[in-house]
Amino acid sequence: MPMPMPMRPGRRAVLLGGIGGLAAAVVGGCGGGSGPAPSPAPTLRAPTPIPGIRDGVFSLGVASGDPLPDGVILWTRLAPEPMAGGGMPRRDVEVDWQVARDEKFADVVRAGTQLATTSFAHSVHVDVRGLEPGRDYYYRFRAGDVLSPVGRTRTAAAPGSPGGELSFALASCQDFQNGYWPAFDAIAGDRPDLVLHVGDYIYEYDPDSRYPDRRHTTPEKPGLDQLQTLADYRNRYGQYKSDPALQAAHHVAPWVVAWDDHEAENNYAGLVDESGDTGPRHQDPQVFARQRAAAYQAYYEHMPIRAELDPGSPDLRIYRRLTFGDLLTLNVMDTRQYRTPQPGSPPDGIGAVRLGDDNTAGTMSGTAQEAWLVDGLRTSRSRWNVIAQQTMAAQLHGQLPGSEVLTNLDQNDGYVPYRTRLLSAVRDTRVANPVLLAGDIHCAWVNDLRVDFDRPETPVIATEFVCTSISSGFFLVSEDFVRENNARLNPHVRYFRGDLRGYTRVTVTPDEWRADMRVVETIAKRDAPASTDATWVVEAGRPGAQDA
Repeated sequence: MPMPMPMRPGRRAVLLGGIGGLAAAVVGGCGGGSGPAPSPAPTLRAPTPIPGIRDGVFSLGVASGDPLPDGVILWTRLAPEPMAGGGMPRRDVEVDWQVARDEKFADVVRAGTQLATTSFAHSVHVDVRGLEPGRDYYYRFRAGDVLSPVGRTRTAAAPGSPGGELSFALASCQDFQNGYWPAFDAIAGDRPDLVLHVGDYIYEYDPDSRYPDRRHTTPEKPGLDQLQTLADYRNRYGQYKSDPALQAAHHVAPWVVAWDDHEAENNYAGLVDESGDTGPRHQDPQVFARQRAAAYQAYYEHMPIRAELDPGSPDLRIYRRLTFGDLLTLNVMDTRQYRTPQPGSPPDGIGAVRLGDDNTAGTMSGTAQEAWLVDGLRTSRSRWNVIAQQTMAAQLHGQLPGSEVLTNLDQNDGYVPYRTRLLSAVRDTRVANPVLLAGDIHCAWVNDLRVDFDRPETPVIATEFVCTSISSGFFLVSEDFVRENNARLNPHVRYFRGDLRGYTRVTVTPDEWRADMRVVETIAKRDAPASTDATWVVEAGRPGAQDA
């Protein structure tokens, strides 16, 4: 998808980014039959100080994302005062960028200049193309005479490339106020090929933390426990992205991101704000549309995502498909923007199972996205096929003493006919080795997936891996309650762990999917060791996970 007009490279960026190729064409055209001369390395203009640009302008670090075989998105934002509006002069600023094969930038392959505009909070998105598939690159930015940190990125394998290996981290749910993020330090130490973040990158709540240095920024209207304005969201992203552990994880690998609810408001559905909101917290769809527009713009401004933003619009398409050679196709879903409200509109999302069973008109993806997904499954020739979404697909039932059977209606259990269609498509398209990924629930799961979970005798059609949270707290009744209910009501659950925070580390080869359930010792301090609690394996051609 093309970049929005205010963010497109100007003529200077195009000239600088392509100077090597232009020189090669000129030299080759004038040669005496000896073939084209080697292209000179792309060069940048001389560094020139810019008034108002000072050390600390790259306080939010750098990032890359959405890797293609020949390209990647590079991101940064100029913000010396990231939690106070950014602190930048009220004018656009030219930002230089470089991509090299080595960390010392002795072998530069692409370079250019991009305009960081005030309208997009001085963020920069560079869609670099012309890179080689399946290899590491290093990149950096320069504003005036100030250099950014160096980031590592990696392109996807070329179409038709057989075999190989892909490593990635699956992460979600990083409530800044709930604790520190040693899990991101562990991800940085892994140096994966990719980080897949499936939502809740920020939280919208008012300042309230037992850690004095983890209190949220104060919104323009405190007391609502919500962010509402573009300035609110920008300052909150500035706070989260100032964290050194998060920056370290961005600096080592490209990210593929998708939002869930907290990037806008807890448990929202389409243009319906949180169920149970009353008084000044409640917004009608027209008012909430303005809040969602602010939330989506701030998300775009702070993510290394290939998307086209129309400022002021409450819509932004982020569902997309990425391929990694013949090894893996990644379908990235958006199950917030297009979903219908939770059936029964329960204030806390919890309600009777029958409400989800009877939700025949409900959808989590919308008609267009559902058709897009099914078409992608039908036509895929990849060895592994991944559906990355925000909430757990597997049935999760629970029963308190004396109550009817309950479920979380904000998950797929609230949209059972929709889930049945999705899993039927996985089965009926015969797509190879399907795997579903999710987050949201703040605990780790490995689930066998069936079209009808009430018929455990039917075949397993896919495996689901749900990562625990980076820092957000476990909110189910208790570990023992969940385990007892899983044994009685959810026999398709192969693994569950809710008391520790962390991420899931995945390694994929043509023959095997290996998932390490990674946990950190504590989130009460910045430095804490990470370990593997369990490892689960899916063999190609054999649906269902096996305990390694």
